[in-house]
Amino acid sequence: MTVTDLRPSSAVDAAAWDIAATVCDPEIPVLTIEDLGILRDAHVAETGQVLVTITPTYSGCPAMDAIRDDVTEALRGAGYDDVAVRLVLSPAWTTDWMSDDGKAKLVDYGIAPPTGKAAAGPVRIGLSVKCPQCSSLNTREMTRFGSTSCKALYVCNDCREPFDYFKVH
Repeated sequence: MTVTDLRPSSAVDAAAWDIAATVCDPEIPVLTIEDLGILRDAHVAETGQVLVTITPTYSGCPAMDAIRDDVTEALRGAGYDDVAVRLVLSPAWTTDWMSDDGKAKLVDYGIAPPTGKAAAGPVRIGLSVKCPQCSSLNTREMTRFGSTSCKALYVCNDCREPFDYFKVH
């Protein structure tokens, strides 16, 4: 399901979505929560309360409190007085929810984006990760966990630059 599939059809809900969609991920500030696919819904009730639904990239993601606060602040700054941000764990977030624009932003930021589809199944095969610096596929994983749990640390054997890879899950 793409971000376009989730964007509300009513103008009132879409306006709230558009504001929430401007919030950036605190760990990767070039990505919005819409780019990441963690923004799942925005709805304005008849009472005027805005209910935003977000899904963490993994269940213990420390950035979710900051994201909740940033979404609340963005909406209040736009004139919505009553804001609630709901965290949902099911269905679990997958890198399939990331936008193509978000993946391109990762490359520009120096992080290799996830490749393939997480929904393809449990079969694990060797992965060639393209270096975001020189585009070489001659790379190797240095450690399964990089600067955050959702990234792995790789190094390019050609340009010798280390880089983060946003893991598929």
